[in-house]
Amino acid sequence: MIRSVFKGVGSALPSKLVTNDDLAKQVDTSDEWIRERTGISQRYIAGEGETTSSLAIKAAQAALDDAGMTIEDIDLLVLATATPDVTFPSTATIVQKGLGGAGFAAFDVAAVCSGFLYALGTVDSMIKNGLATNALVIGAETLSRIVDWEDRATCVLFGDGAGAMVLGTQEVDAEDGPGILATKLHADGEHKDLLYTDGGPSTTGTVGLLRMKGREVFRHAVVNLAQVLRDVLEESGHSAEEIDWVVPHQANFRILDATARKLGLPMDRVVVTVDQHANTSAASVPLAFDTAWKDGRIKRGDLVMLEAMGGGFTWGASLLRV
Repeated sequence: MIRSVFKGVGSALPSKLVTNDDLAKQVDTSDEWIRERTGISQRYIAGEGETTSSLAIKAAQAALDDAGMTIEDIDLLVLATATPDVTFPSTATIVQKGLGGAGFAAFDVAAVCSGFLYALGTVDSMIKNGLATNALVIGAETLSRIVDWEDRATCVLFGDGAGAMVLGTQEVDAEDGPGILATKLHADGEHKDLLYTDGGPSTTGTVGLLRMKGREVFRHAVVNLAQVLRDVLEESGHSAEEIDWVVPHQANFRILDATARKLGLPMDRVVVTVDQHANTSAASVPLAFDTAWKDGRIKRGDLVMLEAMGGGFTWGASLLRV
């Protein structure tokens, strides 16, 4: 069988680190309040000259280096973002040019925090159908540009960053061989008003700012993520006990903990970076994966579950044998 296999991963963060104490000087909050409710200690915020595409280019180049490949080896680039550089062209084409590539397909995917999972599923399908051989899958965000910095309930939650993964094509003989084993993606527009921006090109002619009803989002996230993880395990024929690592969207530590409990997974098998990066939307899954790959937790042969939920609502999960 033909599978999409993991080749390499990389990430990039802005240069400016903002702690909870730094935020407490701007809005009515405190380090204790933020940590207790979210688990977040700090985040990175894009400065002058740093954009979604500039972070994505750095992350993608790091992933190519990790894979021992160059942009000449790539024939597909899919970038997930809710904060594109411009309305059009796609940020993916800007990244393609920045990496020195041309000619191959490059496009954006918009699924907010689930964007990387949607991009991964798209690339997996295209590889299995012979439309690509080696692909860059990127999640990149500059959410600080659309956060209301006077809203303490939301501005403390988000950060900027990018993560990228290289997927290649491989013929696999055994069921326990490497590659993406199963993916499930979902959406439900019924709940679009629980997490959204209050502007857009076709409505207000502005970018708009991020708005969220946190309690309702939390409730839906725990239920939806637990169910999609069970569905992916069932389709792949694996059990929760076999998972070496869960790499979740880093939205809130309480969501990570509650989801793990529903699946009966210990937290020591969950990669947690929300304390260091906060919620970087589409970038959070590849950022967390890169962190655990670089520090040696994730190793070749490991069974890794990736999962995320975001505005829309959108949600999904993918099981990967590294």
